[in-house]
Amino acid sequence: MSESFQAVIEAGSGYENERLDKYLSAVLPADTAFTDRGSGFSRSFFQKLIRDGNVRVNGALQKANYRLRRGDLVTAGIPDAIETEILPENIPLDILYEDDDLLIVNKPKGMVVHPAAGHSSGTLVNAVMYHCKDSLSGINGKIRPGIVHRIDMDTTGSIIVCKNDESHLFIAEQISRHSVTRRYRGIVCGVVKEDEGVVDLPVGRHPTDRKRMAAGVAHGKPAVTHYRVLERFSRYTYMEFALETGRTHQIRVHMASLGHPLLGDTVYSGGKSPFSLQGQTLHAMTIGFIHPRTHEYLEVDAPLPDYFTALLEKIRLM
Repeated sequence: MSESFQAVIEAGSGYENERLDKYLSAVLPADTAFTDRGSGFSRSFFQKLIRDGNVRVNGALQKANYRLRRGDLVTAGIPDAIETEILPENIPLDILYEDDDLLIVNKPKGMVVHPAAGHSSGTLVNAVMYHCKDSLSGINGKIRPGIVHRIDMDTTGSIIVCKNDESHLFIAEQISRHSVTRRYRGIVCGVVKEDEGVVDLPVGRHPTDRKRMAAGVAHGKPAVTHYRVLERFSRYTYMEFALETGRTHQIRVHMASLGHPLLGDTVYSGGKSPFSLQGQTLHAMTIGFIHPRTHEYLEVDAPLPDYFTALLEKIRLM
């Protein structure tokens, strides 16, 4: 087993009297080490994990329907993922910057960053493997060569791809120290009153819906989003977001927590958009970091996609 997990059930955590399998499916994917596997694990995965003897409560094997008690120590071992062969594909890339160490790609809407369940081809990894041939970092394994960070499938914009391990480690260290500049543009529902502000709420896996994230949960990771209003409309607000941290769905969850979900976000908006949109209206515009070879600051902007600018014009006329 390559990864392990252990936690004590605490009073007020919301997990007392919870089924063991349901607890694991809610909590484990919220840890970044497990989330990096892809889209998380299903409840059936954890039921099999329990049946196979990979989960213990207070050192003893239990069944999936075991009800947790305060003070229980839950430990789990996650077997190594089986990595399949990923093939290069001749997919056009919008390259914003490239040198011998890295490239910055403007990812289009609908493209998954790396292969996962249901997306074995057509990903950014398939495209950069064709473009870079054998020049990609291997730190994240065969499934995610060159990938040092990622954005959601329906979020557009800048992604750094590393061509060697030295660059990967250098940039990953900056990401871990929250020193990478990451500014996004988005359109949210409703009119935001404050010109600017900060959301400082931990983000973690939703306690009852493992496909969603939630703000303010007890098991969440620290998350900070700075926001600034760029333009107000009658029913929407055009905004800029700057990230201190990069949690899964962070901007989407934080804005929804303020009552201003991103336009088109079917997961967190709670309603349908009046426009024909493919997911949330969110664009990773600016990425900035210290270059691994020159040690100089490099900042690149990804232009807004056509659908975004057309949508802004349409909203201005409403």
